Amino acid sequence: MLSELSSAAKVVGVKQSKKVIRDGGAKQVFIAADAERRITDPIRTLCEEHNVEVTGVSSMKQLGEAVGIAVGAAVVAVTE
Repeated sequence: MLSELSSAAKVVGVKQSKKVIRDGGAKQVFIAADAERRITDPIRTLCEEHNVEVTGVSSMKQLGEAVGIAVGAAVVAVTE
């Protein structure tokens, strides 16, 4: 599942993910379990409102590595 993220069309980060979810372009959203809830809860709510599938990932580090960045990522939205 995570291995496919490196080649998928995606946006990384909370702000960019919120925008693509609101615009209807998100197909699936990955959220790191160790990210702060005050950051991830609004994303979860948006996903529910827009019927976007949410997948949990164990850590921000793991999610960051999966998308090929050197830092952790709280949220990644797949757009295709």
